Amino acid sequence: MSVYPFEAPRLRGDIESISTYEGKVLLIVNTASKCGLTPQYEGLQSLYQRLEGEAFEILGFPCNQFGGQEPGQADDIASFCQLNYGVTFPMFDKIDVNGGDTHPLFQHLKSEAPGLVGSKTVKWNFTKFLVDSRGTVVRRYAPKTLPETIEADIRDLL
Repeated sequence: MSVYPFEAPRLRGDIESISTYEGKVLLIVNTASKCGLTPQYEGLQSLYQRLEGEAFEILGFPCNQFGGQEPGQADDIASFCQLNYGVTFPMFDKIDVNGGDTHPLFQHLKSEAPGLVGSKTVKWNFTKFLVDSRGTVVRRYAPKTLPETIEADIRDLL
């Protein structure tokens, strides 16, 4: 199954189907504004700009499940990302990536690309999932994996 049947609310409230991005390579990331890994927003935005014009998108999904590191509301998150990192890639509303209220997209991502030793949970903020242009989950990257180190894998799929 591809990621295209799923949908999620954007930060501004509109529901968007992931099928909007059909035919593009996707990097789907759970994010947080008050995390030690938050500076990865800079690397994600830089990657996004380097691949601008290619069939590539980064989709950011804020999550407050790890140490309460995304406490703000949608407007707070949008302002933070824009003012501090100039984020222009699509950002979605806060979701859960683990537990009983896990967003269905992340249920699918975790199922298709388990973590180390088959783990079906997201370990921390800034876990990244690479999806090919057919909507197939290709790989999961650990939270500490820097966005720039993923660029070669993305280019291989473009």
